[in-house]
Amino acid sequence: MVNNKTLSEYCHAYLNVDAFKDYSPNGLQVEGRSDIQTIISGVSANQDLIDRAIDEKTDALFVHHGFFWKGEDQRITGIKKNRIKALLDNNINLFGYHLPLDAHTEVGNNFQLAERFGIKNPTPIGDTLVWKGEVDTTLGALSKTIEQALSRKPLIFGNEDKPLKTIAWCSGGAQNYMDHAIDINADCFITGEVSEQNPAIAKENNIAFIAAGHHATERYGVQALCQHLSEKFNLKHQFIDIDNTV
Repeated sequence: MVNNKTLSEYCHAYLNVDAFKDYSPNGLQVEGRSDIQTIISGVSANQDLIDRAIDEKTDALFVHHGFFWKGEDQRITGIKKNRIKALLDNNINLFGYHLPLDAHTEVGNNFQLAERFGIKNPTPIGDTLVWKGEVDTTLGALSKTIEQALSRKPLIFGNEDKPLKTIAWCSGGAQNYMDHAIDINADCFITGEVSEQNPAIAKENNIAFIAAGHHATERYGVQALCQHLSEKFNLKHQFIDIDNTV
């Protein structure tokens, strides 16, 4: 058992939250019961995940995509009201960690992807969220590895016979970060989503591009974080995946 404020303070330090200028607050977003024994992890704090957390009678819900994003309507109405009310009515804590959970060098989304894709020497590119690493494979073979790891067929742009040595990647909706991969002469850039301009930019820069799914590439950081917390504080942890094909 651990106090919710103690857990929040630990995660704040462990994930180095103060180092990030994020689009939403990181940490305890909705306060529930003080004492926490059970935690659930999931990707996004949508109603389906909250309802599952209620059914499981959990004390705290940890997500990568929480509430209170910059630029959104600040009023608590509609689905935001429904989600927050459900958490408050059931005294469930909501913890949300966004960019700090992408960047962390042990439990972060990008490091977790490297382990699943068999990427050697994974390291961040400077102070960006994009990582680089080494493989010895082809675009077609890597795409099969990704499909097996994520249980989702990725979108591939490039010749499947293209040999790959250096690759760069960033989980989620990081298609606009492809320039970082181009700058280091990477053979392939992997992210979650693709925009209309990405295939042409990739072709003209002789770099392969893989869109492996925003949700699919961000399932693993929050699981790894909660597994770490469960071991440190003797908590019961369960991951619940609300399917999302995006």
